Amino acid sequence: MMPDVNLTTNPIDAAELSFDDFKSIVINDYKIAYESRQASILGRKEVLTGKAKFGIFGDGKELPQIAMAKSFKEGDWRSGYYRDQTFAFATGICTMKAFFAQLYANPDMDAEPASVGRQMNCHFATRSLNEDGSWKDLTKIKNSSSDIAPTGGQMARLVGLAYASKLYRQNPELDYLKDFSVNGNEVAFGTIGNASTSEGVFFEAVNAAGVLQIPMAISIWDDGYGISVPAKYQTTKEDISEVLKGFQRDEDNLGYEIFKVKCWDYPALCEAYQKAIDICREEHVPALIHITEVTQPQGHSTSGSHERYKDKQRLDWEKEYDCILQMRKWMLSSAIATDEELLVLENEAKKMVRDAQREAWVEFLADIKIEKDQVIEVINNLAKGNSALTKITSVLANTTDAQRKEIISAARKALRLTINQVSEERDLLMKWYYKEKEVNEDRYNSKLFTDGKESLSSVEIIAPEYTEDSKMLDGREILNACFDANFARDKRLVAFGEDLGAIGDVNQGFAGLQAKYGELRITDTGIREMTIVGQGIGLALRGLKPIAEIQYLDYLLYAINVLSDDLASLSYRTKAGQKAPVIIRTRGHRLEGVWHSGSPMSMILGSLRGLHICVPRNMTQAAGMYNTLLRADEPALVVECLNGYRLKEMLPVNVGEYTVMLGKAEIIRTGTDISIVSYGATLRIVEEAAEELEQMGISVEIIDPQTLLPFDTDHVCAASLKKTNKLLIVDEDVPGGASAFLLQQILEEQKGYYTLDAEPRTLAAKAHRTPYGTDGDYFSKPSVDDVVETVYQMMSGYNAAKFPSIF
Repeated sequence: MMPDVNLTTNPIDAAELSFDDFKSIVINDYKIAYESRQASILGRKEVLTGKAKFGIFGDGKELPQIAMAKSFKEGDWRSGYYRDQTFAFATGICTMKAFFAQLYANPDMDAEPASVGRQMNCHFATRSLNEDGSWKDLTKIKNSSSDIAPTGGQMARLVGLAYASKLYRQNPELDYLKDFSVNGNEVAFGTIGNASTSEGVFFEAVNAAGVLQIPMAISIWDDGYGISVPAKYQTTKEDISEVLKGFQRDEDNLGYEIFKVKCWDYPALCEAYQKAIDICREEHVPALIHITEVTQPQGHSTSGSHERYKDKQRLDWEKEYDCILQMRKWMLSSAIATDEELLVLENEAKKMVRDAQREAWVEFLADIKIEKDQVIEVINNLAKGNSALTKITSVLANTTDAQRKEIISAARKALRLTINQVSEERDLLMKWYYKEKEVNEDRYNSKLFTDGKESLSSVEIIAPEYTEDSKMLDGREILNACFDANFARDKRLVAFGEDLGAIGDVNQGFAGLQAKYGELRITDTGIREMTIVGQGIGLALRGLKPIAEIQYLDYLLYAINVLSDDLASLSYRTKAGQKAPVIIRTRGHRLEGVWHSGSPMSMILGSLRGLHICVPRNMTQAAGMYNTLLRADEPALVVECLNGYRLKEMLPVNVGEYTVMLGKAEIIRTGTDISIVSYGATLRIVEEAAEELEQMGISVEIIDPQTLLPFDTDHVCAASLKKTNKLLIVDEDVPGGASAFLLQQILEEQKGYYTLDAEPRTLAAKAHRTPYGTDGDYFSKPSVDDVVETVYQMMSGYNAAKFPSIF
């Protein structure tokens, strides 16, 4: 077995090094670059020969990534994209064998620790967590936040990773968090392709970092294309650093340090990165390093050839200015190495990469081969002359490099073909199948949440307490008291968003708290929803407890890409290797107008699996949810009721301590004739309607699920249906939106269908957004009249004699 060890790069300090030391570092760097290039070439072949599904590689960018890696220290963070393999090799973030294990989607954590086979190749991550979900000492690790494929998506989280260093440096109350920072000296390294600098999230992140003055270093790999689209269609002036010149700092204005270096100039790259990162680290000034004249020898990916869109002149230039070739020429001309020495090194590198690939492939197939042999034996024992079963095993046995799909499919087909057979052999096949099903559930479907020692289930449930002296306050004041108590309790808490700081948010939930806890902990941001969320993700990855506010639920759409692609999938795509317990706080449901009355819950439910979705009916319940979430380590979205801030509620004595367990539905009115399930702002409408319905002889049971994800884990809704046998869902999302999800959960998951004796109904908003004004709300969203008449109609259909039709 070959040793799975990659050489890493070292800094070059001309004042300290002898020529022999310098020569050794340079030759080692060339070796890393050459090995990385061979990995790209061989990886592409593995895809084209069918061993892997898809390949995307970092060829052409080897030298700048080695130069960048020289300044990357323990405790630093990377937020990059799928072209950074050489950086990963040079820093030790990824080994060569692990690189190929990811290409083959090996679901073994030891073989492929970045994503455990869940992400395509070149999506890197380090494991921040122990098996129990607790944090490792991140100051002793060269950290890589988990990559996502959207090519600009890494920029939002990059802001938060760098902002954490500022908080750790400037807030002495965080000094006790020794496992997360050393005096805020950590730099957040970001990488992006030139074409993706056209995206809005890039400009949001660049502007945010300039405003915040944080140690964020952005490297732009500029090969002049975005797949086939040249820079003239991508970027003004065809040069992103020219575009961003206004961000350059000067004597009178804060801003960036901007560097521009050619990809093939190894000495200049090393010098530029050392200077840029030193400024970044010491002065907490963001830096932008624009790497120009980058080549991409194998094109964008294995899905096509760049020869289709590059002319001969461009292709000839790329061959000549390939960065590895240019480094080789420089080494020869500088007498750092001879041609013979380099040929030996190159041959050794090719062999090393080939050996790593072969071992990764053999290891990937090893467990699969065991499973394949097992199922063939079990099915053959069952066959006893059954030609159909024998054919299944024959086909499987002759399938070279069979994958689990073929193995499990064979077992399922054999079980289908023997439905009427009762035998010990079939029982053994069934037992084998269920065992493998459980194993594969863990391999491919587990860890949507980290499920560690700080999961929601570990939070003690404490009821709110009241005394005779408990005051009736506005709902906003309940929230304010809750946040105050939690910020006093936990120094890791920070909150930020539009208008959150100085005025305490537009509905005063944070009123006065910035003055009490300071601008570092409670602060305003610009109008930049994507990077508000990204700021939260980055801070949470570094051990802090952020509350990121999106002012209105309608504006969550501006950040849904970051929430869905990054935050919601983080635990899953690392198989609990990383976590970001950020709370997204917003407000929504009924108010006034097209963009201030939104309830896009179906969009949220469909795109944010991996977040808890909390829809409290009032601020007392909201405060209890915050108390729970701030003691756990799972991300959540909390949607407060816009029209509830000034409604009176009683202040609990233990306002910062009581908890509401997520997923626990609550019956807020008992009844016998019909079960109505609703949440958030529409609950008050349902409660008002229930009073009128009672006068009409109809007894309504009202259920508040409190959270939509998770939904009613105790099956309160199904239990209610056993009593009432009738179901109405009231929701202010579009028709067939969240109401369809609720029906699926109650009728299918909870088996509520079997207790119905009337057609289940949904009452939702209209398909359009809500027009402005009181009348616009009345005619667009469920009203008391709508609820009363819908329930009455359902009862009339059930018993027309007792409940004659209204209309």
